[in-house]
Amino acid sequence: MSAGRGTVIAGGGTGGHVVPSLQVARAMVERGHDPSSIELFGSRRGHEATTWPTLEFPYTLLPGRGIRRSFSVGAVVANVGAVAGLVWACVRALGSFLRRRPRVVVIVGGYASFPAGLAAVLTRVPLVSVNTDAVPGAVNGLLGRFAAANAVAFEGTELPRAHVTGTPVRPELSALDRSSDGQRAGRGALGLPADRQTVTAMGGSLGALRINRAVAALAGSWEADGDRTVYHVTGRRDYDAFADGAAGPAGARGGAGADEGLCYRVVPFEDRMPQLYSAADVCVSRAGAMSVAELLVSGVPAILVPLPGAPRDHQTRNAEAVVALGAAVHVPDPECDGERLAKELEALLTDADRLRAMGEAARRHAHPDAAARIAELVDAHAR
Repeated sequence: MSAGRGTVIAGGGTGGHVVPSLQVARAMVERGHDPSSIELFGSRRGHEATTWPTLEFPYTLLPGRGIRRSFSVGAVVANVGAVAGLVWACVRALGSFLRRRPRVVVIVGGYASFPAGLAAVLTRVPLVSVNTDAVPGAVNGLLGRFAAANAVAFEGTELPRAHVTGTPVRPELSALDRSSDGQRAGRGALGLPADRQTVTAMGGSLGALRINRAVAALAGSWEADGDRTVYHVTGRRDYDAFADGAAGPAGARGGAGADEGLCYRVVPFEDRMPQLYSAADVCVSRAGAMSVAELLVSGVPAILVPLPGAPRDHQTRNAEAVVALGAAVHVPDPECDGERLAKELEALLTDADRLRAMGEAARRHAHPDAAARIAELVDAHAR
């Protein structure tokens, strides 16, 4: 840890924890804190192991990994190693805090935040918990009861001393142009026809097989529709299986100049997310914390298909929360097929007033200043 009584921000393992951690750190810098006084705690096995070394903040990568929810022999062996790594990570975090005594610790959830959070409780360092789902995860649910404050994404999240701040996302999304001109520009950037109704679909970095099958079936049923585009982000794992369904190079049927039939584009991943959100009339997506937060801030109407079996069914709770805001439609995973998607999308794409109302509801209930709100909360409770 850097010299002095600095701030520790702990969270990693997945992009859903790394992105909020970085945005809160940058918001602290905007409040006048030197980057060298903000230390990031994460996992050697997480996304942060490759991204944090390139940043301006000091960082510590601890051992440990998530627990596999299975009783197979392989899972049990892996979990024994995970617990051993977690115990050693907790010992290291505790020793670090006893030596240098940070002014405040922020945890953003996930297994990578547990060692620093536990060390904060044991050393009586003020703790601020950031919960990005509608239901607390295991770490935040356990340590949140000891936190001086719990920053939450949604009203009604079951944590004490809760403050609704929203989920920090990339700042460029808050300035997204969702006007007709903005949509045409986004579609042009993706190589799509500018004036067609556009549906985007994504299931995370690896992909979601149920969503991929449903979107492929939807594209088949819309094959003759010359007024629409489907931009299908399969994830790397499933790309080869679905790219053949779209003729042409890079999984493309139709393009910016296409004038007959559906424009169906299949890609393994997409890192131009602002352009994707700008282009979309509707987005079909899982209901992870970051996906939901980005859709709200971007003002994109959504069809949310929660991941079944997610811990504490948090994706279903996220989807229900966004539906209650009037910004999404919820389709349970077992019901997600081409026919159901076609039904829900037809109802949305043929009702411009409903689409507009959903987009306005999304932005009205979004928190583009979430990182700044959390940073203010952190400073208010730091010693």
